[in-house]
Amino acid sequence: MGRFTARRRVTRITVGGRTSRRDDLLAVEEPLEIRVGRAPLAVTMRTPGHDIDLAVGFLISEGLISRGDQVAAAIHCAGADGENTYNVLDLTLAPGVPQPDASARRELTISSSCGVCGKASIDAVHTRTAHPVADADLRIDAELLIRFPDRLRAGQQIFEKTGGLHAAALFDARTGEMIVLREDVGRHNAVDKVIGWAAREGLLPLRGLVLQVSGRASFELTQKASMAGIPVLSAVSAPSSLAVEHAADAGITLVGFMRGESMVIYTGAERIANDPGEHAEHAADHTTAG
Repeated sequence: MGRFTARRRVTRITVGGRTSRRDDLLAVEEPLEIRVGRAPLAVTMRTPGHDIDLAVGFLISEGLISRGDQVAAAIHCAGADGENTYNVLDLTLAPGVPQPDASARRELTISSSCGVCGKASIDAVHTRTAHPVADADLRIDAELLIRFPDRLRAGQQIFEKTGGLHAAALFDARTGEMIVLREDVGRHNAVDKVIGWAAREGLLPLRGLVLQVSGRASFELTQKASMAGIPVLSAVSAPSSLAVEHAADAGITLVGFMRGESMVIYTGAERIANDPGEHAEHAADHTTAG
């Protein structure tokens, strides 16, 4: 069930000019309680819709499962007041899949701006992946990669109405085809939604795909890419220092500042093919050295 937007009466003013009243569309933000075997695991603030994808992607990102078929069933259920508001989702794991232990539970609500809030310790976020990418031989043309942000933006239907959502998409590194796109108030939720969708489609590990995100690249996004076996993470804006460190450690190609015809490659530049540009850079370096 998706309740992507809400309508609100607002006042719009222009300094020194006119004042008007009108209806405005807002991106919906509501809590989703994720349960596993009826036991609460986490609460995340999200845009309703694609909740099962979100929950499955979250379990993969946390290292609790590594494939979509390890979740046997999912159902929205009633909350404490007995009313089903579609904000509680209970997952049933497949036979033989271990239930999360107490240490995996989040102690705090995960806000739309933080995907690792509530972890017991900083060491816990360095989850070991079942899908390592350091040896992934993916290679993508820079001319193809630079087009992904515009294609992502063109597909953001809810952002077009509200201006208030992040987005993530998976692109085929060979053909440039956009495989799936999801929007959410939380950048980490948008990524979990595309990973969860891919897991449920039986596509993991995603070694032939590029993860394109609409904002900055944080540690949590490189962590999620690593857990899903994604070798290339491309962001419109800058990465954080910890994101770069983790990408380097995990063997992920991390690209930022995707603007116009340029990009900045922070790690794994060998996966980006751009021969004419490489020759020009070598010439510039030689000139500077001389």
